[in-house]
Amino acid sequence: MPPAETIDAHTNNDAARENRRDAKIILAVLAGALLWGGAFLIWGVPGLYIPALAAVPVIWLLLILISRG
Repeated sequence: MPPAETIDAHTNNDAARENRRDAKIILAVLAGALLWGGAFLIWGVPGLYIPALAAVPVIWLLLILISRG
């Protein structure tokens, strides 16, 4: 059986890796929201709905891929 220090270090390493991954996801979502908000500020209403309209085929494809396993 490995020493307790080795197990604790491995658990802490996994937790730190998971925290970094979560932080990257949150930052990516925040950056996307800021870019979309900036498009709305620059171009008005078309800056709001054109990115959403362009995202429809992408989201549709992702849903198909998810449903197929």
